[in-house]
Amino acid sequence: MRARRTQFAAVIAAGLLALSACGDAGNSDDAEDTPEVEVEEQDFEAGSRMAELQKDGKVKIGVKFDQPGIGFKTATADAPSGFDPEIGKILAAKLGIKADDIEWVEAVSANREPFLQNGTVDFVIASYSITDDRRKVVGQAGPYYVTGQSLLVAKDDDSINGPDDLKGKKVCSVTGSTSIKTVEEQFGATPAGFDTYSECVRQLENGSVDAVTTDAAILLGYAAENPDKLKVVGEPFSEENYGIGYGKDHPELCEFVNETLTSAFEDGSWEKAFDATLGKGGAEAGDPPALDECA
Repeated sequence: MRARRTQFAAVIAAGLLALSACGDAGNSDDAEDTPEVEVEEQDFEAGSRMAELQKDGKVKIGVKFDQPGIGFKTATADAPSGFDPEIGKILAAKLGIKADDIEWVEAVSANREPFLQNGTVDFVIASYSITDDRRKVVGQAGPYYVTGQSLLVAKDDDSINGPDDLKGKKVCSVTGSTSIKTVEEQFGATPAGFDTYSECVRQLENGSVDAVTTDAAILLGYAAENPDKLKVVGEPFSEENYGIGYGKDHPELCEFVNETLTSAFEDGSWEKAFDATLGKGGAEAGDPPALDECA
């Protein structure tokens, strides 16, 4: 664990320097730069959810629309960009579904479980940390990426350099996230919950909150968009394992997702997806994470 966190902290530091220089991590008009994913034809067991989706020829995937580098969509873009949508394309291709036949649905932290429980979407790939509590109500396979919680503050604020400086500070994150619970319960911060991280960043920029907290990969994207006013401070102080969510009534999807991720790790498509999105900020993909076994 220590080695993984040390390596991750070094990657974040390098990524921050590169992102501050480029300042375009949130550009969602870069879809033409993402790798092509070859659609596959394969036989699935009759009656399985995979077979149903393959027959329908379409799939609904919930992703974030406000996280540069992870999942981001402007009003003029046809589809979201980012690492999570690229993973969604890889998953869809294994079902024989083209990227153009994916219906992208905006998922915010608070509606991810309801979306899966109600069948609003087939999968959630939305910086969706795997937790025991979530696995009680939905399925989560993976992880396909490991990151860590960090802090975004005003460029001229030297009072916050890490989580130990948060006591009594007003810290924003999205309602329903693990991040806001962590800073409140472990570090004594005053929580301020909003629906999206973009709202939190606006609150930080106008001085209504002292910091924004979520996964470092997400915060780096916001810092890159406004490097003169925002900065990421300290080292990551948690380990977040991003998983792919699916309905608990389709347990067969777990093995399918893990097999798809294993294939993507081995054939290089996972690394290509990373390089085309988060990698543009200078971060390196590193070794793929170890997958959790399906129950």
